[in-house]
Amino acid sequence: MPKRRQLPNIHPGEILSEEFLSPLDITQYRLAKDIGVPQTRIAAIVKKRRSITPDTALRLAKYFGTTPQFWLNLQAEYDLEELKRTQTADLAKIQPSDALKKTASA
Repeated sequence: MPKRRQLPNIHPGEILSEEFLSPLDITQYRLAKDIGVPQTRIAAIVKKRRSITPDTALRLAKYFGTTPQFWLNLQAEYDLEELKRTQTADLAKIQPSDALKKTASA
């Protein structure tokens, strides 16, 4: 069976840039000023060098009319996928708890 090609993991900064900033013609500088954060924070998020924190999620949600959960979920999904990709061997070694096996068979 041929190995399936893995799609790239999309960072929340890419979503911010491609789905919000570009279509709305908002610069990183303008966004930073409007939500009261350093421009370097927005630049680092867009460059995939920084995660979206709860503070940033609240600010982005208010500014773009989304929810903080939208931004935090993007970050959580990205982080989980990165770990799955980098920890595959370690995760494969983990077996379900014997206690759970006993409960399931009862």
